[in-house]
Amino acid sequence: MRELEGKTILVTGASSGIGRAAIAVFSRHGARVIAAARRQEQTEQAVDAANAMGGSAAFLPVDIADEASVDALFDRIRKDYGRLDGAFNNAGKEAPQALLPDTPVATFDDVMATNARGTWLCLRREMQIMREQGAGSIVNTSSIAGIMSFPGSSAYGASKSAVIAMTRSAALDLAPLGITVNCICPGATRSEMSARWAERLPNGEADLAAFNPMKRIGEPEEQAEAASFLLSDRARYINGAVLVIDGGASLG
Repeated sequence: MRELEGKTILVTGASSGIGRAAIAVFSRHGARVIAAARRQEQTEQAVDAANAMGGSAAFLPVDIADEASVDALFDRIRKDYGRLDGAFNNAGKEAPQALLPDTPVATFDDVMATNARGTWLCLRREMQIMREQGAGSIVNTSSIAGIMSFPGSSAYGASKSAVIAMTRSAALDLAPLGITVNCICPGATRSEMSARWAERLPNGEADLAAFNPMKRIGEPEEQAEAASFLLSDRARYINGAVLVIDGGASLG
C-alpha cells in the first residue's frame, strides 16, 4: 500500500540509521521526500538509491541545533515545495555516558541543543506551515531512554523525555485543525549509535540482543515503517501517542 502517495514529507537526521531508512521507506510508500541532514554525501547516497527505485527524494542541508539553519531549511521548503504534508523529526545525538555529578555542563547543553531545542525549532516551523494549510502530521523520534532510566544517561534521558513532553503539548495545540503530532520511542536499533553502544559490551551486539525479550535488536526499517503509518491518513485519529518500538525491552 502506498500510504504516503502524493505527500511531501520532511525527514531530519536523514544521513544514517532510522532517518536514512525513512528515505527509502517513505519513497516506497509514494512520498516526495525532503531528506535533511548535516552530512551531505551520505544523505545524497540514500537519496540517489531511493530515486533509482522510482522514488522522488532530494537533499537539503540543516543543522537543527542552529536556529538560522532551521529557518533557512523551512524558507527553502516554502519556496521549492509550497507545502509540507508531514514531518519526521528524527535528528538527534547521543551523550557520553557519565554519572550525573561527573557530567560536564557543556555535555548537557550540547545534547539538549539538538535533541530538545532542535526538535522544538523544527516543530515550530512545521506547525506554522501546517496551520496555514489546515492539515498535516508530524512524528518525533524520542527513545526508550525517555520513558525509563539508565545509569549514566541523565543528559540524554532528559533530552528524550523533553521530546515526549513537547509532542503531547503540540498535539493539543492544533488538534482542532486535524493536525496530529505523535512520537516513536525506539529501543536498541541497528545504527551508528547502537554500534558504539555495542563496542562497550564484552560480546558486542550479542549483549544488546540478550537484553531484549525477542533476543535481537531492531532494524531501522521497522522504526521507519511505524513512522510512515503515523504520517499516513490511516492514522488521522491518532494524536499525542507515544509509540514504544523496542521488542518489549522496556517491559522489565
